[in-house]
Amino acid sequence: MPRPVPGTAEARAYLQDYAAYLEAVTFPSVVMDHRWDVVLANSAFETLFRGVGPHPTALPGDNFLRFVLFHPDASSVLGDHESSWCLPMLACFAAAVERHGHDAGLQAIRREIAQDPLMEAAYRQGLPHWIRAVGAEAVEHDGAVRPLLHPDPRRGSVECRVVVETPRNLRELGYTRLTLVLRETPASAPRRARRPRRAAGHLSVVPAPEA
Repeated sequence: MPRPVPGTAEARAYLQDYAAYLEAVTFPSVVMDHRWDVVLANSAFETLFRGVGPHPTALPGDNFLRFVLFHPDASSVLGDHESSWCLPMLACFAAAVERHGHDAGLQAIRREIAQDPLMEAAYRQGLPHWIRAVGAEAVEHDGAVRPLLHPDPRRGSVECRVVVETPRNLRELGYTRLTLVLRETPASAPRRARRPRRAAGHLSVVPAPEA
């Protein structure tokens, strides 16, 4: 069921029906607002992240950006976590802050980033350099192919194609949909071991600034 949504009864009815449609999708799929707060998520999405531990603010079914940036178990599901997930999400967050600079939810995330010296260094200093190095296409979610570590042992280490769709009715509500289209892994491909939980100080791609 969708979360309570401000607006008309018709908008709420649309989201109820969209939730039923989303549930019929076999791939992990989620509807989020501009803060990455999760509005709808299907069972495949919940299954993908079923092994992550509790967290007060960064559960994948609550806020997907917070999960990617702050949850210590994120790298156990999101393969190549820093370069394939964390840095692109930081870039999208920076763009969102430019568009919605006074949004209280985004500002709260910005404060959390500032409290982690490595992540703050990545956001303020490393991110522009990284975007120049990899190109703007690496930041774009739609169409990107990124690694996952699926909890189902029959899948294991897989790739997913990220598909971002925003039909008119979702766009008018301020929402967008993200689907992770799982790609079959050749039988001969080695399974990658799960990475251990992360400690505080989440990023190592970008060094902390020298004192």
